[in-house]
Order: sequence, then structure tokens, then C-alpha cells
Amino acid sequence: MKKNEKANPNLILLIESLKKESRERGVEIWRDIARRLEKPRRNWAEVNLSRLERYSEDGAVIVVPGKVLGAGNLSKKLTVAAFKFSSSARKKIEDAGGKSMTIEQLVKEMPEGNGIRIMG
Repeated sequence: MKKNEKANPNLILLIESLKKESRERGVEIWRDIARRLEKPRRNWAEVNLSRLERYSEDGAVIVVPGKVLGAGNLSKKLTVAAFKFSSSARKKIEDAGGKSMTIEQLVKEMPEGNGIRIMG
């Protein structure tokens, strides 16, 4: 049986850096996200903005180990980190006063991982 290996060098570096950060700081959330990104892409999370609106509170920091899609409306100021964003999702998040960023940027801003929720 053929083993699926990641071909995207940026993804490989992200997974390695998340695992390293988890080991060095003892923060389990980064290892959890790395393990989710190691799975086949068809098993990655795809989260719509309507889900973010429904299950998060204003000012929350959310990580999506996959892609954020633009279906639905967003009225809360959220900080959302994901591997990918659709262009409409990124625009709607920023129009609501929130912030969209990559997972690497979130690790640099919040290395201890306190107050971060994983959605997806």
C-alpha cells in the first residue's frame, strides 16, 4: 500500500515547525494542529463563516487546520488563523473588524497557545 506523503514544501515546513514549537514550549495545541495537517487533504477541516459566527464569541482566537470558506455572514471581531482562506472569507473577516492570518503568524504572536480554540 502506497504511503501518502506531502508534496507541498510550505506545508512540510509548517508541520515540522509546529512540532518543534510544541516540544520546546511544552504546548500540546501545536502538536494537535500538526497532526491534523498531516492527514490527507480530503480529511482537512473546511469551515464556513456561518460556523465561526455560530460557535465563537466576540474577540475569540480560532485556528482552522484546513480552509476557511466564505459562506455565511460574520458580525463578530475574530482572529482566525488557517492554512488557507478563500478570498471572500478573508474579506468578510476583515470587514467585520477581525483579523485573518496564517498559522505561522499565530504561533509567533501567541507561542504559549493560551485562549486558542481549534475549529473544524
